Amino acid sequence: MKSNFLNSIKVVLSFAVLALVGCTNLDEQVIDEVLGSEIADSEAALAAAYSQLGEGTFVDHGSVFALQEYSTDEAILPTRGSDWGDGGKWRAMHEFTWDANSDVVKTTWNQLNFGITKSLTAISSASKSTGANKALFLAEAKGLLAYYTYTTIDLFGQAPYRDPDNINAPIQIRKAETTIDALITEVEGLIPNLADIKTQNTHAGRFTKQAAYALLADMYLNRAVLKNRMASNFNFTEQAVNGSGTDMDKVIEYSNLLINNPNFSLESNYFHNFDINNDTSKEMIFTIVQKKIANSDKGSDNDLAYMSMERIQKPSPDNRGTNANCVTPEFYYSWNGNHNDPRFQRTYQYDDGTWFRNDGTDVSVPSTSKVEGTGKPWFHFNRGLQVGQQYGPKILANGNFDLTSDGRIKVYKLFTEKNTTLAADFTPELNFDSPSEAVFTQAQINRGVRVFKFEFDPGYGNNGTSGMDVPLYRLGTIYMMRAEAYFRSGNISAALADVNKLRLSRTNDALKGNAPGVALASLDSETLFRESGFELYWEMYRRKAMIRFGKFDLPGTAKPASQPYRRIFPIPQATLDASSSFTQNQGY
Repeated sequence: MKSNFLNSIKVVLSFAVLALVGCTNLDEQVIDEVLGSEIADSEAALAAAYSQLGEGTFVDHGSVFALQEYSTDEAILPTRGSDWGDGGKWRAMHEFTWDANSDVVKTTWNQLNFGITKSLTAISSASKSTGANKALFLAEAKGLLAYYTYTTIDLFGQAPYRDPDNINAPIQIRKAETTIDALITEVEGLIPNLADIKTQNTHAGRFTKQAAYALLADMYLNRAVLKNRMASNFNFTEQAVNGSGTDMDKVIEYSNLLINNPNFSLESNYFHNFDINNDTSKEMIFTIVQKKIANSDKGSDNDLAYMSMERIQKPSPDNRGTNANCVTPEFYYSWNGNHNDPRFQRTYQYDDGTWFRNDGTDVSVPSTSKVEGTGKPWFHFNRGLQVGQQYGPKILANGNFDLTSDGRIKVYKLFTEKNTTLAADFTPELNFDSPSEAVFTQAQINRGVRVFKFEFDPGYGNNGTSGMDVPLYRLGTIYMMRAEAYFRSGNISAALADVNKLRLSRTNDALKGNAPGVALASLDSETLFRESGFELYWEMYRRKAMIRFGKFDLPGTAKPASQPYRRIFPIPQATLDASSSFTQNQGY
């Protein structure tokens, strides 16, 4: 997308409507007809703004996820033999060598800008509507604009804006240090016109009052960083925007509105929040609704599950992993002494009682679980952090799983697909030959602990399709935000209570006796930072947390010590070449 993305609101509106291939309306029913009326245009434009959340932006590993995770101690995508070289664009995110021409940076900037564009279009359309839902749709569109803008100023320090009701209005550049307060005020002003979740046909996929509370808590938690990004210390207890209490008081206030809401409760099975059927989770506050479409990956994305699996790991005869990303040793070893935490790992049990232990003791598992759209057997891998030798099914020459005489799926010790004598033994240590370069030879591609947090959806045999809703804010997120706000306000006991609430509410699988996590006796900054990682890993949260806790600039695996200017990303050079409205960020 070009930087002069708002040349014509009318043109963008037409494009946004046409871009809704298989789009869903606000009740999640498929719209097949061309939308012609003013009311329908308003709904379609709003649906387009929602759709952009899932058009790669927040669901593909190479966009917001890459900037929020690959730049941290939590995730890395190394070059593995002949795979994932791609001109070094993935390694650059962890080696901190990205610049204004980096593909990942450009992709993310463009996708977020498109989200801003579609939101402005939805605002314009809703403003002109005479429908009964005008006020609601207008508030939701403005809420989405705030969410896209907040994410953009967090990552890039600035974001574009143009008056949606005046196609001749000049482009404006919203800078993080001044825009954050304006965004907070705008979202607070939307609350009266937003619906409560589960009223007016809303659900977690809509921007409701509760989504606004979560966004406000997030913005207040990070306000000090956005106002003074290069600071060595952040003033987290500055007076709030409206003059009532401090930033941390507001985080607590908005968190309370969610924690005390009877619509939400913590799931005892932590991984249900990341299941294919996670739309039944009671934690979901604001999510991206994904829709599976046969013979297509349009409208959904499996990357959060697909990217970490080895190619030889096959959930069905038609699916496989891709042997890409993993965690760093630093993050893996932060779990030392905490491997019994229910968030670390969970074992899968089949309907007949068979456990897949993934430890070499399994001989076979039932083949009664079937893949939607193909009816082929579904092999369920365990969840959480996968370390050590891996086990699973083998594909025969006829393209089907190897089965026992009574029709069960045989379980084998796995070897990597591209180096068939190399065991698929996921090692915590990465041990790059050149410590500053995240590059493996073909003989080293088994390295790295993998993240199976999100369930792999093998529906229709398409690696790219998933029916899982991607959580942007869930109740666990809110408890961690409130815990940090209590901690930064000096209320350590309340912070500890929130951390322990998360620990004790989660339970292990039945193989481990359904045992809950273990409470902490005390809490300091280092422990709170680790707990943030335990609860929120792989959820596009880590970079912001590392900056707030003073960890982001530190050296690590394949990462040098970095300068504070790296806390935000550069404006793509193509944007600077096309528009004089933007200026490059400091340091780039």
